[in-house]
Amino acid sequence: MNVVNSSAWLAYFADESTADFFAEAIEGAELLIVSSAFIYDGSKVFLREKGEDDAFLAIAAMQQGRMVDLDADLAIEAAAVGHEEKLALADSIIYTICEKFNATLWTQDEHFSRMPRVQYMEKRKTDINMGSRNNLGIAGCQGRSNP
Repeated sequence: MNVVNSSAWLAYFADESTADFFAEAIEGAELLIVSSAFIYDGSKVFLREKGEDDAFLAIAAMQQGRMVDLDADLAIEAAAVGHEEKLALADSIIYTICEKFNATLWTQDEHFSRMPRVQYMEKRKTDINMGSRNNLGIAGCQGRSNP
């Protein structure tokens, strides 16, 4: 199982140099776990960084995964994890879902880099203001072209 946080989604959709590192996790919808909190966080990031069209594409891609509701139990667990690990709200939810489902977290956020079951790829400075992937190999989206 895989969980992809907003930094990795953004790298993928912006076609940054790290996009291929995250492609398998994002395109493998049958193993992808997504929470409504991720959709909120990802939407906010995409609207700010890339605009409405890319935000809609990202949301459509996220919805192909297994949806996990943020219920009271998960919120309480996330609060405990956030307190223990000193994580912000969204990061607490993301990491708690990873632990609950024994999933791998795919990220460019350094604060996750030393945690178990994390696939971390450092964001490269050359990736700022890269292009946009307009081809995705995800059901409900346009087909992604492979180089």
